[in-house]
Amino acid sequence: SGPVQNRMRFSSGYGSHPPNYSAASGHYCQVPNKAVASHLDSQYKASYYPTYYSAPAQNVMAPSVGTSVVNTQESQQFYSKTSHTGVSAEEPLQGAISSASYLHTSAQQSYSAFGNHYSTSVSSSVASQGFPLNSDRYTMPVVFSAVYPNVSYPVAAGSVYGQAFTSQSLPAVGHFKETNAFSSQSTSVPHSLQQHVPVGYNSMISTVSSAQSVQDNLSRNLTASAAKVKNQINTGGLDSLQPVHSVNQSVPFTKSGAGTSASSAVISSGRTPAPSLSSQPRSSPSVTQSPASDLQEGMQYGGYVNNQASSAPAPLSSSSDDEEEDEEDEEAAIDSSSATSSASPVLNNYDALEGGGYPETRSVTSSPVPTPSVPQTSKTKSFGYGYPTLQPGYQNAAPTAPMQPSNPGHHPGFQNYPQQYPGVNQLSSSFGGLSLQHSQQPESLRPVNLTQDRNILPVSSVPAPVPNLNSDLRKLNCSPDSFRCTLTNIPQTQALLSKAKLPLGLLLHPFRDLTQLPVITSSTIVRCRSCRTYINPFVSFIDQRRWKCNLCYRVNDVPEEFMYNPLTRSYGEPHKRPEVQNSTVEFIASSDYMLRPPQPAVYLFVLDVSHNAVEAGYLTIVCQSLLENLEKLPGDSRTRIGFITFDSTVQFYNLQEGLSQPQMLIVSDIDDIFLPTPDSLLVNLHESKELIKDLLNALPNMFTNTRETHSALGPALQAAFKLMSPTGGRISVFQTQLPSLGAGLLHSREDPNQRSSTKVVQHLGPATDFYKKLALDCSGQQTAVDLFLLSSQYSDLASLACMSKYSAGCIYYYPSFHCSHNPAQAEKLQKDLKRYLTRKIGFEAVMRIRCTKGLSIHTFHGNFFVRSTDLLSLANVNPDAGFAVQMSIEESLTDTSLVCFQTALLYTSSKGERRIRVHTLCLPVVNSLADVYAGADVQAVVCLLANMAVDRSVSSSLSDARDALVNAVVDSLAAYMSTASNLQQSMLMAPNSLKLFPLYILALLKQKAFRTGMSTRLDDRVYAMCQMKSQPLVHLMKMIHPNLYRIDKLIDESTIHVNDRVVPQPPLQKLSAEKLTREGAFLMDCGSIFYIWIGKNCDNNFIKDVLGYPNYASIPQKMTQLPEVDAVSSERTRSFISWLRDSRPLSPVLQVIKDENPAKTDFFQHLIEDRTEAAFSYYEFLLNIQQQVCK
Repeated sequence: SGPVQNRMRFSSGYGSHPPNYSAASGHYCQVPNKAVASHLDSQYKASYYPTYYSAPAQNVMAPSVGTSVVNTQESQQFYSKTSHTGVSAEEPLQGAISSASYLHTSAQQSYSAFGNHYSTSVSSSVASQGFPLNSDRYTMPVVFSAVYPNVSYPVAAGSVYGQAFTSQSLPAVGHFKETNAFSSQSTSVPHSLQQHVPVGYNSMISTVSSAQSVQDNLSRNLTASAAKVKNQINTGGLDSLQPVHSVNQSVPFTKSGAGTSASSAVISSGRTPAPSLSSQPRSSPSVTQSPASDLQEGMQYGGYVNNQASSAPAPLSSSSDDEEEDEEDEEAAIDSSSATSSASPVLNNYDALEGGGYPETRSVTSSPVPTPSVPQTSKTKSFGYGYPTLQPGYQNAAPTAPMQPSNPGHHPGFQNYPQQYPGVNQLSSSFGGLSLQHSQQPESLRPVNLTQDRNILPVSSVPAPVPNLNSDLRKLNCSPDSFRCTLTNIPQTQALLSKAKLPLGLLLHPFRDLTQLPVITSSTIVRCRSCRTYINPFVSFIDQRRWKCNLCYRVNDVPEEFMYNPLTRSYGEPHKRPEVQNSTVEFIASSDYMLRPPQPAVYLFVLDVSHNAVEAGYLTIVCQSLLENLEKLPGDSRTRIGFITFDSTVQFYNLQEGLSQPQMLIVSDIDDIFLPTPDSLLVNLHESKELIKDLLNALPNMFTNTRETHSALGPALQAAFKLMSPTGGRISVFQTQLPSLGAGLLHSREDPNQRSSTKVVQHLGPATDFYKKLALDCSGQQTAVDLFLLSSQYSDLASLACMSKYSAGCIYYYPSFHCSHNPAQAEKLQKDLKRYLTRKIGFEAVMRIRCTKGLSIHTFHGNFFVRSTDLLSLANVNPDAGFAVQMSIEESLTDTSLVCFQTALLYTSSKGERRIRVHTLCLPVVNSLADVYAGADVQAVVCLLANMAVDRSVSSSLSDARDALVNAVVDSLAAYMSTASNLQQSMLMAPNSLKLFPLYILALLKQKAFRTGMSTRLDDRVYAMCQMKSQPLVHLMKMIHPNLYRIDKLIDESTIHVNDRVVPQPPLQKLSAEKLTREGAFLMDCGSIFYIWIGKNCDNNFIKDVLGYPNYASIPQKMTQLPEVDAVSSERTRSFISWLRDSRPLSPVLQVIKDENPAKTDFFQHLIEDRTEAAFSYYEFLLNIQQQVCK
């Protein structure tokens, strides 16, 4: 069939979603047919499948921008005494709703846009400069059962999906009459906001034959309406416990048969509106000179501020209606000190501190904010100036020499005038009369014939592309290990981005472990008075007294304290300060950044002790790991710890200092759970250490003879929440089976006969809202829940995972776990626990991402709770967590040559310090499609698409997600080939930067998360999806596309030296059986597991030296460790594997594979370039792509 000229177009939005879907964690999107949810109770019905869609509690509305300035009286309403989470937007939004989720479309719109990727019906984040946002609407054509942004894909005339036809442009946003779907809950966009729709941004919708159909389509779009969301979770009354009777039991560690009952606390929920943001930061304290402090994070600069707080636990009062802002406002508190004048009013609530800006106060010397290109409806300051602190994720070298200043003695930094970076087609004229040879074309743009060039895989790991910046800016830029963009050349307009058919987004690893981290201990944190950006290497100093923000371009005063450089001990060189010389820094925050005194580190372990758990034998490993690492738990002298066990009842343990031995307290009334002795269940780790050790030594044997087969996980979690609410902290849950009693009980939903289905894969979403609601309650009380699932049978991870997704926890999964029958899993649990118990942790964290004016963030991915359009609540933050962000271009970037992104993570360290970690990334702006492709980061693109595909799988269907992934390749390559006039259109060509794109997408399609036609357990599939949403890029890529090495012929020629150790560097091999030889041995690195495949004819000397066995036949079936043999080949192999292991947080298990080994099937499934019964080979996949591109 020929190309389709008439294509159906959809109004933008995240797409159609079944009414029975609850939004995946970390997903910020749109709510269908329900702009206002009056009460949380109505949101979480007893049945998970209501007749209408219920808005996820995580989703919140964006406050209004461009309406009116919030006064101080309104801002003071933030700090409410009612404990809850969430934000409401009481004022109409510009454009449309910014936190609604999932449109219901008509039959003609049966498939939706993939991942709210290129288009969004709303502006879900507010420009950091307080300028009104523009509604960006883009076309959504139909493509082979999956709608994907701007897919120009032919549809056969006889297609079952119907005739596609051209749509007609609709009026600008705000001109549509309100439809019946939102008649009682929506507010039309004021006419004053309609004028801000940018010219050239189309609002398109599919046309149908009747006016009624148009009306139906309109009723499903949020184009002209703004919503009010009231999202408060009231967790009051949780500690109102009744007296306990007959519940105490002394030392004998046998469970009491007598149950106890008492009325449990009532968890009520309601919603109240929140006022809009207002902020005026406080003035800053003076700078003090820093002593040589004992901080372990790295170098320190400036004066050290001691923020040690009282150890007395205080109820969490930070959960006001704008707790998100409150916490980020904490962040704002200090930075506000930087740019404030002495005349600035001092406000006493944190939401005002971080809310951003100085509505009426302006310093005499500061220049006004530049006039935006579109009219401003009001002078309201931009929404949200929260500053999340990022974890160490950046290798900071010694401060680099400053760039040559544009003004004598001042760092030029980021300039606000165009700085053109010519594309390849302009270079010829730039060189005068010199002709530009083809060889001078950037390597990233070199055309690659994918069907003919079969050796596209590099011999070493694919590096991150280097942004096209001058050498000075490049040295100052943030490490890609912490902060990475899918496009290192940012398109100048949304139209150019849409033409490239590539996603724009960020991949973050904010709390990454660092070897060097500049720690700023000065009492002055310098931030922009308008958008609250932290000063960074890309600002420009107009003179010694003024600096220009690189995000909103406001001119700010340089505080007097900032004139002193603690490194050089000199005065008058602000451009040499460490904040301006490092793109990753960490600030020690003062008490202004605290809503309450820093709480102690509190750890609660909730352990399954049912018969199934005891049989698996995990308790011995967990208790032994705790005993070994008890002294290494992050914390200080105030660290507290507690234990809860459960089967059909819930058991608590009194470890109060002074007891001769631990005391077990049993509550058998699981329907009315309560805390028997609230004050003695969480004890000081150091004061009760001996009792804790006694309990850990006794626990593995206490339930040896149990016959309890039931699991009351829900009631145990309810008790844990009550216990942790006053302080917050971390709950570690160990579960081995499907919860079968009390609240949150689950039933098996998996049909083993459907594991290999090529049709619909069901039950990817939760079966109940219990665990999600519990997680939201925990998040509101600054408590994260980590789940360890050690199960040999279906346990409905899709439901259980919600407890971690929405509370910023993490998930560990050990399928078929048994300490003796599966020693590899037992070893992995032991090593994972060592890392888990000792790694760095941050409490009460919030994270915010800011970007240059004109860019907008609209979707987040990861484990967190979205408190507002750009603020993430992280009850805990750990060094192994990754996040992804989708972005759009709201306004043309023609007035700038560079854009910047800044992420800030505000958290409390385990030592009780409030800290802010800041990363800043600078990228060039380009105006040609070739330059966009030249700067594409293919790994970042694939990881972002993986996150989007997970959301699409749950919200729509797995087949839709798979189609959208394929379409992403087809669209981008078709767009590239259509713009390259010198390419043969009959061939499948790709720029060198995207040559691995089809290979990575095929690998993604063959992953457990998305594969079909192969037997895949439902829990395995769900866990793979959870990993894709929470893994940092570097680890996710190994999961998607493993690395294969030949290790039987390691040589010394290509080696590196690491810590006096010689590490071989064998070349990468294609993931194909054609690379395997019977005479060789191969190592496959899959991220979480290492496979060593031994050929039948492998050299016996290698087998003897490396494996410790005389020949191939003697190698055992279950070999998980390599012996230490005094041989060169053994040392090389072990050194190489140790080097690979050291590069990741969780230690992979090792499995030696023989032809007779059952694990051989798993190994060969990772050879993604080979054909399987249900999937293409790589070459066949390329031919399929070529056929679709060349239509």
